Amino acid sequence: MTDLLWPEGTSFPEALAHAAEITDAALGRLLAAPSGLEARVYQAMRYSALSPGKRLRPFLVLAGARLFGVARNCALQAAAAVEMVHAYSLVHDDLPAMDDSDLRRGRPTCHKVFDEATAILAGDGLLTAAFGVLADPDTHADPAVRCELVAALAAAAGPAGMVGGQMIDLLAEKQPLDIGGITRLQRMKTGALIAFASEAGALLAKAPGEARLALRGYAHDLGLAFQIADDLLDVEGSAAETGKPVGVDAAAGKATFVSILGSARARAQAELLVRQAVAHLDLFDGRAELLREAARFVVTRRA
Repeated sequence: MTDLLWPEGTSFPEALAHAAEITDAALGRLLAAPSGLEARVYQAMRYSALSPGKRLRPFLVLAGARLFGVARNCALQAAAAVEMVHAYSLVHDDLPAMDDSDLRRGRPTCHKVFDEATAILAGDGLLTAAFGVLADPDTHADPAVRCELVAALAAAAGPAGMVGGQMIDLLAEKQPLDIGGITRLQRMKTGALIAFASEAGALLAKAPGEARLALRGYAHDLGLAFQIADDLLDVEGSAAETGKPVGVDAAAGKATFVSILGSARARAQAELLVRQAVAHLDLFDGRAELLREAARFVVTRRA
């Protein structure tokens, strides 16, 4: 459907850029600030959600939705909800009580621009707004589908997903983790939301279990490859490239894929995971080429 998101033959860089553009437009609409005193928290929410970024997670939602011919507006609602949750996680991750970061996506972090209390509220606002978006009839006419989306995002974002992963990450500063522990941490903290983003299109389309299982397998391997690439960037990249401080994990004494495996083995593992992720998409033939390119992009990006 050429009128859905992007025409056939669109390259991955073009599709990624277009996904970011239309997701940002949806976020701007959904996070319109009111005129009252509460406008300040909306300003902080917009500052965080609309800050420069790849928008990889919304792209995964939109590319997955395109596989099943999901209507553009429905796909964009889900994509915006995912980016709201991702932005909330970054705002809270940067707080003094967490990683105490001053820089995110090449700009001062939310608590530096506003203040710590406002940043906390902005994160809370983004998280709760995301569930409101998924529960809105604009996302899907079938309330059962909306309920399934809400439940799946809650599982990805909550204590069995991102929140639990962040707790393990904080504890990792004081107790060592082996490779199994690091893998579990990253599957919860990073991989769970990537998995939801990858499967959201199938949920919107009421796709059969086989298709959903394939996308789940893809996301499982993609999420780990993404984190290994992040660990490599933390060691080999620069703040100018990544838009955030580097060397943070080493300074905190945290074990990472790179600290345990070494750079060469970590890179080889990431490339193996990408090959596995791509293989899960065989079910979709050529229709999933952009998702294949997304997996390859994950281990070659410099930000």
